[in-house]
Amino acid sequence: MGILNVTPDSFSDGGQHLERQAAIAAGLRMVGEGAAIIDVGGESTRPGATAVGTQQEIDRVVPVIEALASRADVVLSVDSSKADVIAAALRAGAHLVNDVRALRMPGALAAAAAQDAAVCVMHMQGEPATMQAEPRYVDVVAEVREFLRQRANACVAAGIARDSICIDPGIGFGKTYQHNIDLLRNQRSFTDLGYPLLIGVSRKGVVGIMTGRPASERMVGSAVAAAFAVQAGAAIIRAHDVAATVDAVKVAVALRDGMAG
Repeated sequence: MGILNVTPDSFSDGGQHLERQAAIAAGLRMVGEGAAIIDVGGESTRPGATAVGTQQEIDRVVPVIEALASRADVVLSVDSSKADVIAAALRAGAHLVNDVRALRMPGALAAAAAQDAAVCVMHMQGEPATMQAEPRYVDVVAEVREFLRQRANACVAAGIARDSICIDPGIGFGKTYQHNIDLLRNQRSFTDLGYPLLIGVSRKGVVGIMTGRPASERMVGSAVAAAFAVQAGAAIIRAHDVAATVDAVKVAVALRDGMAG
């Protein structure tokens, strides 16, 4: 899953793709590099991020989704929590709703179900503006697992097909460094729920702590983390650096399965 942030303030690539043609070109480049999914987002969810109005978010993501839908054979995802944005993006050609709030905002779950969308529900403690202030858990793996189980069940109850649901433990979203490590090392606790597991660790703070490098220099560390995640059971890797991550995943899959390709 290639990350396409049409925002001025995302933590790693803010402003790079805010101009529409730059965003479209970046999406097409990621498809060429091997991305199977392009995740288009119009509101930053980095720690401390400021909320964006619904219409502004629609104006950012819909033209990009429309252009990519007409020019590339790729699954398109909208990274949003708002019902109106979700509905507009799906009408524009998106296939998947990737929601950091796990479709808990008013109308979001109904909007996804109404258009038979696939969904990815993610765990986040708190809200982006404050989530890293002081995250606390008694048992982070058990608590995140139970949250994801409940949200997946809510999706099924709303009419979303079970095989159209994936789950994401939300690395870096209301977690300390150790929480993130515990989640990454215990991925089988999530795959055991029976849903495809998405891992998004690309350029995140946990990689920065491991490597001592700023976000712009975390490609290698992120690719290694992606390979580890695949070995541990992840089905989807969300990444900024698509070409490098595709190579890392190919190697991880070949070593895991004992076959090339």
